[in-house]
Amino acid sequence: GAHAVKIEGGKEISKSIKKIINAGIPVMGHLGLTPQSIYKFGTYKVRAKEEAEAEKLIADAQLLEELGCFAVVLEKIPADLAKKVTEAVSIPTIGIGAGAHCDGQVLVYHDMVGMNKGFSPKFLRRYLDLYTEITGAVAQYVKDVKGQEFPNESESY
Repeated sequence: GAHAVKIEGGKEISKSIKKIINAGIPVMGHLGLTPQSIYKFGTYKVRAKEEAEAEKLIADAQLLEELGCFAVVLEKIPADLAKKVTEAVSIPTIGIGAGAHCDGQVLVYHDMVGMNKGFSPKFLRRYLDLYTEITGAVAQYVKDVKGQEFPNESESY
Protein backbone atom coordinates (compact mmCIF):
# COMPACT_ATOMS: atom_id res chain seq x y z
CA GLY A 1 0.00 0.00 0.00
CA ALA A 2 2.99 2.34 -0.05
CA HIS A 3 2.82 5.21 -2.52
CA ALA A 4 6.45 6.36 -2.25
CA VAL A 5 9.78 5.64 -0.56
CA LYS A 6 11.88 7.81 1.74
CA ILE A 7 15.61 7.54 1.20
CA GLU A 8 18.39 8.96 3.36
CA GLY A 9 21.32 10.77 1.81
CA GLY A 10 22.24 13.13 -0.99
CA LYS A 11 24.94 13.09 -3.63
CA GLU A 12 26.37 9.76 -2.48
CA ILE A 13 23.12 7.96 -3.36
CA SER A 14 22.04 10.11 -6.30
CA LYS A 15 22.39 7.28 -8.84
CA SER A 16 20.09 5.06 -6.79
CA ILE A 17 17.51 7.83 -6.40
CA LYS A 18 17.56 8.51 -10.14
CA LYS A 19 16.98 4.82 -10.92
CA ILE A 20 14.10 4.57 -8.46
CA ILE A 21 12.42 7.70 -9.82
CA ASN A 22 12.98 6.52 -13.41
CA ALA A 23 11.23 3.28 -12.43
CA GLY A 24 8.16 5.36 -11.58
CA ILE A 25 8.47 5.23 -7.80
CA PRO A 26 8.11 8.61 -6.05
CA VAL A 27 10.98 9.45 -3.68
CA MET A 28 11.11 11.65 -0.60
CA GLY A 29 14.65 12.59 0.38
CA HIS A 30 15.97 12.70 3.96
CA LEU A 31 18.91 14.84 5.09
CA GLY A 32 20.54 15.78 8.38
CA LEU A 33 20.37 13.10 11.02
CA THR A 34 19.66 9.87 9.18
CA PRO A 35 18.55 7.25 11.71
CA GLN A 36 18.64 4.28 9.35
CA SER A 37 22.35 4.91 8.81
CA ILE A 38 23.20 6.02 12.36
CA TYR A 39 26.16 3.66 12.61
CA LYS A 40 27.80 5.61 9.78
CA PHE A 41 27.83 8.71 12.02
CA GLY A 42 27.92 6.91 15.35
CA THR A 43 25.83 9.48 17.18
CA TYR A 44 22.40 11.09 17.39
CA LYS A 45 23.81 14.61 17.83
CA VAL A 46 22.62 17.61 15.84
CA ARG A 47 23.94 17.50 12.28
CA ALA A 48 25.31 20.26 10.01
CA LYS A 49 26.36 22.69 12.73
CA GLU A 50 29.68 23.21 10.95
CA GLU A 51 29.77 25.38 7.81
CA ALA A 52 31.08 22.66 5.45
CA GLU A 53 28.39 20.15 6.42
CA ALA A 54 25.71 22.86 6.25
CA GLU A 55 26.78 23.84 2.73
CA LYS A 56 26.76 20.18 1.65
CA LEU A 57 23.27 19.74 3.11
CA ILE A 58 21.93 22.71 1.10
CA ALA A 59 23.60 21.39 -2.06
CA ASP A 60 22.20 17.90 -1.40
CA ALA A 61 18.69 19.31 -0.95
CA GLN A 62 18.98 21.14 -4.28
CA LEU A 63 20.29 17.96 -5.92
CA LEU A 64 17.40 15.91 -4.53
CA GLU A 65 15.00 18.43 -6.07
CA GLU A 66 16.85 18.27 -9.42
CA LEU A 67 16.69 14.47 -9.36
CA GLY A 68 12.91 14.63 -8.96
CA CYS A 69 12.27 14.03 -5.27
CA PHE A 70 8.84 15.36 -4.33
CA ALA A 71 9.89 16.52 -0.81
CA VAL A 72 12.75 16.29 1.68
CA VAL A 73 12.80 15.51 5.39
CA LEU A 74 15.22 17.65 7.41
CA GLU A 75 16.06 15.97 10.69
CA LYS A 76 17.83 17.37 13.74
CA ILE A 77 19.58 20.29 12.06
CA PRO A 78 19.82 23.92 13.22
CA ALA A 79 16.60 25.87 12.63
CA ASP A 80 18.36 28.64 10.66
CA LEU A 81 19.82 26.02 8.29
CA ALA A 82 16.39 24.44 7.80
CA LYS A 83 15.07 27.89 6.89
CA LYS A 84 17.88 28.34 4.32
CA VAL A 85 17.13 24.94 2.79
CA THR A 86 13.41 25.68 2.66
CA GLU A 87 14.16 28.94 0.84
CA ALA A 88 16.66 27.24 -1.51
CA VAL A 89 14.30 24.58 -2.88
CA SER A 90 10.79 24.64 -4.29
CA ILE A 91 9.81 21.16 -3.03
CA PRO A 92 8.30 20.91 0.46
CA THR A 93 10.62 20.50 3.43
CA ILE A 94 9.36 18.42 6.34
CA GLY A 95 11.02 19.08 9.68
CA ILE A 96 11.68 16.78 12.59
CA GLY A 97 13.83 18.61 15.08
CA ALA A 98 14.63 21.28 12.48
CA GLY A 99 12.68 24.26 13.80
CA ALA A 100 9.52 26.00 12.65
CA HIS A 101 10.57 27.22 9.18
CA CYS A 102 9.97 24.00 7.26
CA ASP A 103 6.87 23.60 5.12
CA GLY A 104 5.56 20.80 7.35
CA GLN A 105 6.37 18.93 10.54
CA VAL A 106 6.47 15.27 11.52
CA LEU A 107 6.87 13.33 14.75
CA VAL A 108 7.15 9.58 15.06
CA TYR A 109 3.76 8.38 16.27
CA HIS A 110 5.16 6.10 18.99
CA ASP A 111 7.21 8.98 20.38
CA MET A 112 4.38 11.52 20.17
CA VAL A 113 1.97 9.32 22.14
CA GLY A 114 4.63 8.38 24.69
CA MET A 115 4.91 4.65 24.09
CA ASN A 116 8.46 4.65 25.48
CA LYS A 117 10.35 6.53 28.17
CA GLY A 118 13.97 6.13 27.09
CA PHE A 119 13.93 8.32 23.98
CA SER A 120 13.55 12.02 24.69
CA PRO A 121 15.31 14.41 22.29
CA LYS A 122 14.80 18.15 22.71
CA PHE A 123 12.42 18.37 19.73
CA LEU A 124 10.03 15.71 21.00
CA ARG A 125 6.73 16.86 22.46
CA ARG A 126 4.72 14.03 24.01
CA TYR A 127 0.97 14.43 23.71
CA LEU A 128 0.13 11.31 25.74
CA ASP A 129 1.81 9.02 28.26
CA LEU A 130 0.87 5.64 26.82
CA TYR A 131 3.95 4.05 28.39
CA THR A 132 2.36 4.31 31.84
CA GLU A 133 -1.02 3.17 30.52
CA ILE A 134 0.45 0.21 28.62
CA THR A 135 2.72 -1.00 31.41
CA GLY A 136 -0.19 -0.71 33.86
CA ALA A 137 -2.44 -2.73 31.56
CA VAL A 138 0.22 -5.43 31.07
CA ALA A 139 0.83 -5.63 34.82
CA GLN A 140 -2.91 -6.03 35.45
CA TYR A 141 -3.13 -8.74 32.77
CA VAL A 142 -0.22 -10.67 34.33
CA LYS A 143 -1.83 -10.36 37.76
CA ASP A 144 -5.19 -11.58 36.44
CA VAL A 145 -3.62 -14.57 34.66
CA LYS A 146 -1.49 -15.55 37.66
CA GLY A 147 -4.49 -15.14 39.96
CA GLN A 148 -6.57 -17.27 37.57
CA GLU A 149 -9.02 -14.40 37.14
CA PHE A 150 -8.46 -14.36 33.38
CA PRO A 151 -10.00 -15.84 31.45
CA ASN A 152 -13.15 -16.15 33.46
CA GLU A 153 -16.25 -18.17 32.56
CA SER A 154 -17.83 -15.39 30.44
CA GLU A 155 -14.58 -15.08 28.45
CA SER A 156 -14.45 -18.80 27.67
CA TYR A 157 -16.27 -20.91 25.05
